[in-house]
Amino acid sequence: MSRIPRFQEHLKTGFTAEAASAARFRAYAAQARTDGLPNLARVWLDLAAAKDQLAISLLAASGQVRGKDTDIASAISEERYENDILYPKMIRDVDEPVADVFLKVVATQKEHLRRLESLREAVNASRGDVALPAEVEKGVPAQAAERS
Repeated sequence: MSRIPRFQEHLKTGFTAEAASAARFRAYAAQARTDGLPNLARVWLDLAAAKDQLAISLLAASGQVRGKDTDIASAISEERYENDILYPKMIRDVDEPVADVFLKVVATQKEHLRRLESLREAVNASRGDVALPAEVEKGVPAQAAERS
């Protein structure tokens, strides 16, 4: 039996479905760009943005969007769980090619954790909003900024 109320389970399930669809649609957009189909890519991205909005509304309805300190702490907790428990367990259960994919994810996740911890420090030191890191200010995805 679940430890959370049924409505919370349903909100979580809906959020997971919408968030996964949005990510999948962004992957389809990336493939469309690779295939030289920029208009198709734009349609996929538009659909992904709509799915993101649905996911956000479901997450907010579940009471899991609470504000800067709590949201940052939740994000750090999620990253630590994924890095320390989730992916290591999955790595032990799969063959080497799949394990290599998960190891690359963990390496990226560690950078996410570092960025979140830096964000927490910046929020704690600020009296309002935080300054944007250079890669965010330029609109460069973090991974691309790290390679340059």
